[in-house]
Amino acid sequence: MIVGERKPIGEIIGNLKAFQSVLILACGTCVTVCMSGGEKEARELAALLCLKGFTAQARVIERQCEPEFNLLLQEEIASYEVLLSLACGIGVQVLADGFPGKSVLPGLNTTFMGAPIRQGVWEERCSGCGDCTVHHFGNVCPITRCAKSLLNGPCGGSKGGKCEVKPERDCAWQLIYDRMNAQGRLEELLSIQPPKNWSSSRYGGQRKMFREDVTL
Repeated sequence: MIVGERKPIGEIIGNLKAFQSVLILACGTCVTVCMSGGEKEARELAALLCLKGFTAQARVIERQCEPEFNLLLQEEIASYEVLLSLACGIGVQVLADGFPGKSVLPGLNTTFMGAPIRQGVWEERCSGCGDCTVHHFGNVCPITRCAKSLLNGPCGGSKGGKCEVKPERDCAWQLIYDRMNAQGRLEELLSIQPPKNWSSSRYGGQRKMFREDVTL
């Protein structure tokens, strides 16, 4: 189970300031169960953004973490300027991988993940830091995918697009550069990112989230 909570509406609107038409994509699994990113929440957010002057529509993808489900909406996705994903940080990145020329913004802050530990193989892409900023990095999370969690460019040890710590792994910052270059956004990487505020992450050990509006 992956748990998240919606970003503050002021932050969402601030991230959307360069766009007019917004397709809000709910996810039909984990975030629907935890009542933060399902169809109901997506429609409510779309209505709110319309009141704020945006052209917004809500759609549901069964599982944004699986590319074949995202492709079912590819024609509609192509007709919007920006995608606002209400999936977890993994879903946001898989969605962005499938549509590399499209701006994808996170609408949730992923809080924590519980994953199966047998049978399959998974690749970690989100650390559940509680303050999702992947839209600044071409939707490649440097906190998780960079061995050193660097926020302002690669280390001096990467070589040939590979990681210094694990040479068989792609350098996260090479992936970030390639994605931002494909979108014509390289100049954004010149902005200095502030130190990470870890208070929303695993500060103090195991976390638990309560939603008083839905708790029985």
